[in-house]
Amino acid sequence: MTPMFDEINLDINREKLPRFIAVEGCIGVGKTTLARNLANLFNYETLLEQAEENPFLERFYRDPKATALPTQLFFLFQRANQLRDSRQNDLFTPIRVADFLMDKDQLFAQVTLDKDEYAIYQQVFDKLTIDSPRPDLVIYLQAPVDVLLERIRQRGIAAEQYITRDYLSALNDAYTEFFHFYDGAPLLIVNARDLNLANNREHFKQLVNYILNIKSGRHYYNPSPEL
Repeated sequence: MTPMFDEINLDINREKLPRFIAVEGCIGVGKTTLARNLANLFNYETLLEQAEENPFLERFYRDPKATALPTQLFFLFQRANQLRDSRQNDLFTPIRVADFLMDKDQLFAQVTLDKDEYAIYQQVFDKLTIDSPRPDLVIYLQAPVDVLLERIRQRGIAAEQYITRDYLSALNDAYTEFFHFYDGAPLLIVNARDLNLANNREHFKQLVNYILNIKSGRHYYNPSPEL
């Protein structure tokens, strides 16, 4: 179970909190952990990826070329349906935290699909009506591939143990390039290499304290070595 840091001592002005926060980053970097802990602290709803529902995912990690397209299309429909259902249920009137950006679906597609598969994917994507809300803040967690591989190993999800260094490296590079040019919302880029956002209360507190001071623009958070 992920600890929920709901009693840290911070001066939080709820009227000035970002109403919609999206947390992003490569597999294993800790985006879902951070999203859940922020939601718990701020008393927000969550909108989370449901990777375990994708029936193609383990086969994709075992043999990416064989099942890349159905894996990607499943995630595309899943995310589009989540956003549609959220709109229908008026879930974006309250405040919330998500562990994905809809924009990143195409990022994954570009990494995993060959030219012909991507053309099919793009046709499907273009025909979907996806009304994705603009976040008030995007938090991008980044870490080296070796760190990501070790975290994936430690959390022990069976399907993820087939993830290769080459795939993770390509994905990490794609994220870096994507957020280098991203200007769709205020952005916080976090060096998560040495952050333990699952179990270290002080790490989480210091990051939240930084988040509370962001109003606009692009920001970089590098935790102090003594944390």
